[in-house]
Amino acid sequence: MEVFSGQEGTNSFTLSEFSRIVAKAMSREPLLMGAWVTAEISDMTVRGGHCYMTLIEKDETGTTVARMRANIWANSFYQIRHDFIKETEKELANGMKVMFFGAATYHSSYGLSFNITRVNPVFTMGDLERIRREILATLQREGIINRNRSLTFHDPPRRIAIISSETAAGYGDFMNQLQHNSAGVEFLTMLFPAIMQGERTAQSVLDALDLVEQTSGIVPWECVVIIRGGGATTDMNGFDDLPLARRVATFPIPVIVGIGHERDRCVLDEIARVRCKTPTAAAAWLTDTAGMAWQRICDLTSRIASFASERLKGEHIRMQGIETMIPALADARIRNARLRLQNISTILPAAARDATSKERIKLEALTIALRMSSQNRIQKEYLSLKTIASTLRMAAVSRLERERSRLESLEGLTDVLNPVSTLKRGYSITRINGKTISGIKSVKPGDILETQIADGSIISTAKEFK
Repeated sequence: MEVFSGQEGTNSFTLSEFSRIVAKAMSREPLLMGAWVTAEISDMTVRGGHCYMTLIEKDETGTTVARMRANIWANSFYQIRHDFIKETEKELANGMKVMFFGAATYHSSYGLSFNITRVNPVFTMGDLERIRREILATLQREGIINRNRSLTFHDPPRRIAIISSETAAGYGDFMNQLQHNSAGVEFLTMLFPAIMQGERTAQSVLDALDLVEQTSGIVPWECVVIIRGGGATTDMNGFDDLPLARRVATFPIPVIVGIGHERDRCVLDEIARVRCKTPTAAAAWLTDTAGMAWQRICDLTSRIASFASERLKGEHIRMQGIETMIPALADARIRNARLRLQNISTILPAAARDATSKERIKLEALTIALRMSSQNRIQKEYLSLKTIASTLRMAAVSRLERERSRLESLEGLTDVLNPVSTLKRGYSITRINGKTISGIKSVKPGDILETQIADGSIISTAKEFK
């Protein structure tokens, strides 16, 4: 390696001399003059046709382990951008992991950088974008991705819970914009402090959201604003977190986010009720919304007052016209009523005669019909009575014959059952004191017995029993 002496007789170099040594050493390494490098784009900007960015590499924990400045000069950027969009239908953007071809360069003023001349479109999405897409896909599968976005503001939000860092410039800009709005709208705000950068961002914001929900019973918050100012793209990683995204998507109060700059996007931007590009824009949205509501109220009030005034004027004019017209209207109504009465009195007799004549004809027809109907009914009933009389006569004769036969049978049976008939056949009836005896046990010696036979009675005294 060739060594240049900075000053005669010393071993020190000026910085520019040492930079030339480094640049010359790099130019002798073929691999540094053209190599494919896979990295993630961060902090990408385009100025004057040139594209500037930072290339980063992360380990499995998400920690950045390598970082290098890179650029695509204008003479190459147009073609690289065109080819990339054609193949992937996407713009080069922060968070994409892309395979670039380029050479390492070292500049004495700008240091080490990677000069890109080609891109491999196969690598289209970086880890950051992949994580965002996976989180959004998960929320989509769970059916909650649009839940917060579907919430409505019943009134312009004026009770605002703010989640931010108290020392952040973005919070200061937000409050300044909110407190000094041109519409003169007053807001009730409360800061729920959170860490807005680094590994603890997601959990800190989650804790703040829990506290907002716990206090909503005391203060009925109308919206939650999550804000932080701009910074490096990698500083936004904490907002691409699944538990945080799930909490925001299902939060029962509308969420407004204003995170970073206009070019920055995170998962919360896709699921919140309102997405603003910056904290100041979030404050502007709130003041504009409240201002427009207030203006609508003022306009409606003015329109109501104007309408009421015009209506009163119109009614006053109408009343004056009515007052003028009432006498003439009364005369006209009386004349019309008199004419109607005259017409009625003219046609009433004829109408009465017509009605009487029609009713007389109807009565005559009814009389004839009634007479014919009565005669037919009498004739039918007369025939029916004759039939019934004949039937009754025959039934009476038949019943008498049956009763006579039954009496004769009963008479014969009575003769058979008569005790006299039994006595005539040689039987007798013995009584003691008028009571018939049925056995020898009913008789005692000395009892007076009366024995009845067919032609008389025998009186005897009981002496001996066998």
